[in-house]
Amino acid sequence: MAPGSRTILHVDMDAFYASVEQRDDPELRGQPVVVGGGGNRGVVAAASYEVRKFGVRSAMSMADARRRCPNLVQVRPRMAHYKAVSKQIFAIFREFTPLVEGLSRDEAFLDVTGSRKLHGSGPEIALGIKEKILEQTQLTASVGVAENKLVAKIASDLDKPDGLCVITADTVHDRLDPLPVGVIPGIGRKTLDRLEALNIRSVRDLRLAPDRDLESVFGRYAGRTRERAAGIDNRPVVAEREEKSVSAEETYDTDLAERRDMEKELLRLAEATARRLHRSELQAGTVQVKIR
Repeated sequence: MAPGSRTILHVDMDAFYASVEQRDDPELRGQPVVVGGGGNRGVVAAASYEVRKFGVRSAMSMADARRRCPNLVQVRPRMAHYKAVSKQIFAIFREFTPLVEGLSRDEAFLDVTGSRKLHGSGPEIALGIKEKILEQTQLTASVGVAENKLVAKIASDLDKPDGLCVITADTVHDRLDPLPVGVIPGIGRKTLDRLEALNIRSVRDLRLAPDRDLESVFGRYAGRTRERAAGIDNRPVVAEREEKSVSAEETYDTDLAERRDMEKELLRLAEATARRLHRSELQAGTVQVKIR
């Protein structure tokens, strides 16, 4: 990285929930493990790399996961345990920099620009973080190193699992251009279909596309989208993020048909949410109920 540039890391734990379960139970190691509850109506919260070979991914329905891999091993989530392990990991991040922006329990952006004199270059810091995580938790992480958040996040996914990928300003086009356009955040399935119709399939295609094509798909966001395809992102790493919502939910194997059962479950979930608000010393401004 150039002396005057920023150095941003994106650290992403590898199959976090599933890896924690495999670490804690040796019999699960090497097995196609999914973490999730709710029987066939549940959703996969995490999938081990062994089960990903069958096309099983997080956010997939458990029924679909079982169709793809009939011998998968389903483990119910232990959220309190994952939260405790996550605290260990984030404590390691803060040994290297106070500028840590958590995205979830298992991934974060780190701005280590001001840490280079003390801890070394970006790649050296990334390696130090990976080694400490492995030593203290016996888990692996993949890290992307770049000059901004966008490119660091893309980089962290290019060499999984247990990867370390560095993309500099000099190599950003070489590394990003061949990638499928879907790696750019905010481009979903419908947008991909529209881009495909315009023969825009790679990041390079997107970066060099005519203005009229980008405007037809992205409207007033066309310029910003082209900047993303060029690896341009000036967003800062925000260390403190205000909590926007607190919730509790449950997926049931059998439909709740009786009003008394529904009210009982609604009360239980409301009490769980209220406890979380109380622990965080927060008050709710809006209450929403989601029923599916």
